[in-house]
Amino acid sequence: MKIPMLQVDAFTSTVFSGNPAAVCLLEAWLPDATLQAIAAEHNLSETAFLVRQGERFELRWFTPLVEVALCGHATLASAHVLFEHRNWPEKTIRFQTRKAGELVVERKEGRLEMDFPARPPREIVAPDGLAEALDVRPLEVLGSEEDLLAVLPDERRVRNLVPDLGSPVMRDKRGVIVTAKGDTVDFVSRFFAPAVGIPEDPVTGSAHCVLIPYWAKRLGKPDLHALQVSARGGELFCADRGTRVGIAGRAITYLEGTIHV
Repeated sequence: MKIPMLQVDAFTSTVFSGNPAAVCLLEAWLPDATLQAIAAEHNLSETAFLVRQGERFELRWFTPLVEVALCGHATLASAHVLFEHRNWPEKTIRFQTRKAGELVVERKEGRLEMDFPARPPREIVAPDGLAEALDVRPLEVLGSEEDLLAVLPDERRVRNLVPDLGSPVMRDKRGVIVTAKGDTVDFVSRFFAPAVGIPEDPVTGSAHCVLIPYWAKRLGKPDLHALQVSARGGELFCADRGTRVGIAGRAITYLEGTIHV
């Protein structure tokens, strides 16, 4: 069996930056074990699999270790592939997912904008060992559906952070988001998810489902400009819409090929 595959750098307009995702175009679903093996072979933070169903696409995402409930950058990459390489004629693409419902991506002002569910964080008691694992005491610690959110004093500390990824607290949930008010943008972040096989994710759309409601409330404005300040880095244009968030960015194709299974 031959499967068309493209690798796309998401949340950037320049190759070798942003977050790389593999996008596999399937005629029908393969066994889950095969999908997981393909994702492990790619060894990227996420591999997306698409199956067309009429006027929409079924979409699933796998890390090298597990299937995940929601992934932003691989959704952006999937829309980029359909618009740029499969000549999708409409200005919007609808994806049906298994755990996150319907996701819509729209071509808008030279970017691709995703409509995602908001995941507002809630106040929690900071778990034991978090400050030690981060080697900095957060100003706030909040919890969300899948992740911890640690708010640090400034952008420099987010950029310079070298967490202890082997600490149990770093593996207790899907991931740990660290964030601070930005020096030149509204906010910056990084995302660590060793529990699902991703030591550090370069740019994380799903983490912004948590970050956008937090920073919109704290800064008192709905439209936000963000950077994820990993080594590769990425730029996101965000909008708080109550129960939903808009997450927009650019993408660029790095590789196009065929998988032989």
